[in-house]
Amino acid sequence: MPATCDRRIDIDANNGEAAEPREDDGKVDLLDVIVVETMDGEKHEYEVVGLVDDEEHNEYAVAFSEKADEFIVTDVHGKLLDDDELAQEILDDFFVLSEESGSEEQ
Repeated sequence: MPATCDRRIDIDANNGEAAEPREDDGKVDLLDVIVVETMDGEKHEYEVVGLVDDEEHNEYAVAFSEKADEFIVTDVHGKLLDDDELAQEILDDFFVLSEESGSEEQ
C-alpha cells in the first residue's frame, strides 16, 4: 500500500509561493503533497520524495509528479526555486544521495 499524506501545499503559479499560510512550522516534510497550478489553470500534484541540505545548510525539498513525470525543487517552506541552475544542482545532489543510499542497502 503506498504511503499517503493529507498535508497539501497549494503553490501559486504567479509567484511560486504557498497560496495560504501554513498552520504548522511552515516546513515541508517527506510525503507532503505540493500542488502547483500552472498559468493555464492546470494543477499538478508533487509528492516530496527527498530533503537536501547544501554546504551553507540551506534546506530544500525535492518533489515528483507521476502525472507530469517531472521533479520540482522548492525551499524548505515549499516555495519554488527561481534559480534553475541551483534547482538542477539540488536535484543532481538528490540523485547522487539516492544512488548512494540504494547501493548501501544492497
